[in-house]
Amino acid sequence: MNRINQKLQEDKKLLSIYFTAGYPKLNDTIKIIQDLEKNGVDMIEIGLPFSDPLADGPTIQGSSTAALKNGMTTEKLFDQLKDIRKTVSIPLIVMGYFNPMLQYGVEAFCAKCHEIGIDGIIMPDLPLAIYQEDYQAIFEKNGLINIFLITPQTSEERIRQIDAASDGFIYMVSSASVTGSKSGFGNEQTTYFERIAKMGLSNPQIVGFGIKDQETFQQATKMTKGAIIGSAFIKFITEKGIGDIDGFINKIR
Repeated sequence: MNRINQKLQEDKKLLSIYFTAGYPKLNDTIKIIQDLEKNGVDMIEIGLPFSDPLADGPTIQGSSTAALKNGMTTEKLFDQLKDIRKTVSIPLIVMGYFNPMLQYGVEAFCAKCHEIGIDGIIMPDLPLAIYQEDYQAIFEKNGLINIFLITPQTSEERIRQIDAASDGFIYMVSSASVTGSKSGFGNEQTTYFERIAKMGLSNPQIVGFGIKDQETFQQATKMTKGAIIGSAFIKFITEKGIGDIDGFINKIR
């Protein structure tokens, strides 16, 4: 069984952390992953930096720009991760945009992910229909779960299509804005969470965008399986460095 599905069966609310590979420094990637697992994080999203990250707010965009300047590439990330499964056992997900994957070659990219021990991929700009028609067989051959996003604006019909196509969790974007731009959840988000919960979807939902502390983590997970923290974690390591990751995680749980 895929590590993502194993983790989803655990009887607790899951905390997933997103960070940008190669940031703050090029060779920080492995230490960040190891420290996150050591401090009780359930899943990790490893951001593959891209020059035009449309869904990302200024914090993640800034970390992507810095990582690219540091010399991070797809090939470099795969090289950094080649021995990751000797020390890390939690699910690892590569999150990025389709262009770098296409440039690398989709089959080669997926095969490399499988070889390294990556469990899932999030590509916000890979349409569901194109994935199903052209790439689903490649993902499945390599044991990779493709994770789809929904937003408050996604229609019920579309959500049910995504649920039927999913085999893991649904990434539930808390708002229609870019990452890192909210300061808590209001009535609009709460109503959205309730609406999705009442749909009785087959796949659990994990909330992203706007989670930054214990209060927002608890709000986001009241009716879902877990939450993802990205911008707040990147802000933390930008300001404090990577030596106090336990201090950040301890404030969330």
